[in-house]
Amino acid sequence: MVRNVAIIGTGMTKFGEHWEKSLRDLIAEAGAKAVDDAGISGKDIQAIYGGTMSAGRLNGQEHIGALIADTLGLNPLPSTRIEAACASGGVALREAYLMIAGGHYDVVVAGGAEKMTDVYTEQASLALGGAADQEWEAFFGATFPALYALLARRHMYEYGTTEEQMARVSVVNHHNAALNPLAQYPYPITVDDVMKSAPIAEPLKLLDCSPLTDGAAAVVLASEDFAKKMCQEPVWIKSSAQASDTLPLHDRRLVTAIDASVLAGKQALERAKLKHKDISVLEVHDCFSIAGIIAVEDLGFTRKGEGGKAFEEGVFDLGSDVSINTSGGLKACGHPVGATGIKQAVEVTLQLQGKAGKRQVDAEYGMTHNVGGSGATVVVHTYGRDV
Repeated sequence: MVRNVAIIGTGMTKFGEHWEKSLRDLIAEAGAKAVDDAGISGKDIQAIYGGTMSAGRLNGQEHIGALIADTLGLNPLPSTRIEAACASGGVALREAYLMIAGGHYDVVVAGGAEKMTDVYTEQASLALGGAADQEWEAFFGATFPALYALLARRHMYEYGTTEEQMARVSVVNHHNAALNPLAQYPYPITVDDVMKSAPIAEPLKLLDCSPLTDGAAAVVLASEDFAKKMCQEPVWIKSSAQASDTLPLHDRRLVTAIDASVLAGKQALERAKLKHKDISVLEVHDCFSIAGIIAVEDLGFTRKGEGGKAFEEGVFDLGSDVSINTSGGLKACGHPVGATGIKQAVEVTLQLQGKAGKRQVDAEYGMTHNVGGSGATVVVHTYGRDV
């Protein structure tokens, strides 16, 4: 029998450039905040799952599972590092959820962290490039901006999507980030700002792209019995789904869609017995503006090819029927790759608890969508106020 699982505590550092803090410091801060928010002690925790992508290349530190347990003073608990490129945090959350749902544990911490700004941009790009196909993409110089530029060009060709519509994705994110004190770039921008920003990989410009970010986030998950005993406002994980697609773009069924997103999104809604109209807050993986457009299409919140138009018309603005990336998304809140999937869960939890401050929306159910690479790994979760 599958058990119900709740989030009972959240913690997150400010996202940004933390020259004065190490990876260990970020892990300690987010983990301590989550445990304190849950009102528990270390003796209640039974296991840890931590997502990080490139600590070895970026910080010279492998063996991250052991580092997390040691840093948080949680030895000798089992602590497992999860790597799924930019979906590392989301998969860590899923693994923690499955271990409680399956009856193995009652309380588990799921977290994610990445320290990305201690190296030159070129070194960070090389590390991130490990999430692409090394033989068929990276070897030929295809960076992630270049790969997503290919997606953008094809989407523009097939559906008439415009650069201004892509710019609107960034505008929405920055508007929301301006209301989030933990965001890396908490200020609004305009479509004109995006259009005038420096070209990175045409048609993508600087303000179409998520930044390099330092940060960490953590959540405490608990079984139903423990959650109801310890937490007055648990947020229930209604479903979890994960899917895979080909690593290189050239083997995909479509370049304008991520089949793993389509499948994981469909499974997540079906398992939770929810409809699209039930979801009021949605965190999507917008590493680039075109990724936000493709995400809302793949997840079924618009028809294929109509995502750009929907952003342009304000369909996903804060306070709309489906508020997108209330945190500021990857674009403006920041994208410490291993932490992003957990940050998304933190944001939806705060929204459902009514603790999101100036960016608060009215929501009973939420969804998170976390992507690894250009879509080879996708994990989707749904959440609700009630069990």
